[in-house]
Amino acid sequence: MTETTPSREECIEILKKSGCNKNVIAHCLTVEGLAVQIAALAKADKNLVSLGALLHDIGRGKTHGIKHAVKGAEMVRELGLSDKIALIIERHIGAGLTREEAEKLGLPNRNYMPETLEEKIVAHADNLIDDNKKGPVSEVVEHFEKLGYKEVAKKVIVLHNELSHICGIDLDLI
Repeated sequence: MTETTPSREECIEILKKSGCNKNVIAHCLTVEGLAVQIAALAKADKNLVSLGALLHDIGRGKTHGIKHAVKGAEMVRELGLSDKIALIIERHIGAGLTREEAEKLGLPNRNYMPETLEEKIVAHADNLIDDNKKGPVSEVVEHFEKLGYKEVAKKVIVLHNELSHICGIDLDLI
C-alpha cells in the first residue's frame, strides 16, 4: 500500500469525519500552532509536525481514554497515511510511555516513547497546551505530580529541556 500525506485542509476534514468534536479540533489546531513554531526553531520537518499535530488526537473521535493514541494511529494507517504521522500520534501520550508503563495501562505491548525530533515536538506541544491555552512547563509537571505520575513529570522536564536546548530558547518563552 502506498502511503499518502494529506494536506492541512484534508487533515481537518479527516478529524471531522472521524467523529472529533469542535473542542478536539480546536485543541489540535492550537497544538499545531505551537508545534510548528517549535519545529521552525528546531529546524525539524515543519510539514510533518503540522500534519502530526493536527491529527494527534484523531482517536478522540472514538475514545477519550489513554487508548486514543493507539486508536488514532490505527485509524490513520487504515486511511493509508504516512507511518511517520501514525507514529507521531501513537507516541504523543505525555512525554512517552515505556513498554512496561504501556502494559500497566492496558496498551498493546510496545514502546510509546517519542523517538524522532518531530515526534518529540508534537508530544511536548500537546503537553504545553491545556485545552486551547499554552501554559508553562511547571504547570504541566505540577498536574502530573498531583495525579501521582511522578515519572511522567520527570520525562516532561527532560523533554522540555532537550527541546529548549535544540531550539536555543526556553520553550516557556514562546
